[in-house]
Amino acid sequence: MLEDEFVDVFRKAKRGVGLDDAALAARTGIAQADVTAWASGAAVPSDDEARAIARALGLDPGKFADAAAVRWHPDVALPDDVRHHPHDPHPSNGYLFFLEDGKTAALIDPAGIPQTILRAIDEGPYALRYILITHKHADHCDATAPIARAFPDARIVMHRADVAAIGELAKNAIPIADGEELPFGDAAAIRMLHTPGHTDGSSCFLFRSTLFTGDTLFAGSVGGVFGEKSGYRDILDAVRTKIFTLDDATVLMPGHGPPSTVAEEKAHNPFF
Repeated sequence: MLEDEFVDVFRKAKRGVGLDDAALAARTGIAQADVTAWASGAAVPSDDEARAIARALGLDPGKFADAAAVRWHPDVALPDDVRHHPHDPHPSNGYLFFLEDGKTAALIDPAGIPQTILRAIDEGPYALRYILITHKHADHCDATAPIARAFPDARIVMHRADVAAIGELAKNAIPIADGEELPFGDAAAIRMLHTPGHTDGSSCFLFRSTLFTGDTLFAGSVGGVFGEKSGYRDILDAVRTKIFTLDDATVLMPGHGPPSTVAEEKAHNPFF
């Protein structure tokens, strides 16, 4: 199941471009009552109606019509060197990825019930090298303290614009910047891509051919915009210039919803 249904994509695009139902109706010639029904999830537009709305919102008409008709869902397997765990009680994704030795790992977004994460690490069992945090929202970082206590040698990595969210631990976090790399194994590295918009410090982490996108990019959608200094255009630009420039086969592991690939998102995400 996708994180965002058609109505979510519709609402995010409306907020992003600043058009209300009346303005959309005026631009498209569609009855305002119909636009309001689609925005509330009470009805779904036809293909032609979806295409008209998409053009007014700056979305891809064909991809938006496909979203309305639920014609696409990615079928992408979890990479062999990645393990997924739920962030109960949050509806968000946590991940571990590891080196060929099967012993050294990095954690993406410590959140939810700490014991779930600790069990996932113990199953390796892994020596935790990094705690990588994609952004400041609680459903992605509220278990940082207990995980850091359990693995005091693991380095916390978080963009400085969001790092205050982890309190006193912020002073020990690696202040990584866009494009910088962290050594991981003898001949590998983790690269951080700063992708502001969802939050000002939102970041993605690239390891080999897998990108952990946090809430910047979901399968078929983008994250909501909650940045204080960054906004809708920033998140779209970040996806275009930093994510879509990666190899098409790059697997995308989002903070919510199923995995996808760069190729799948280029072909099916209505925002692009």
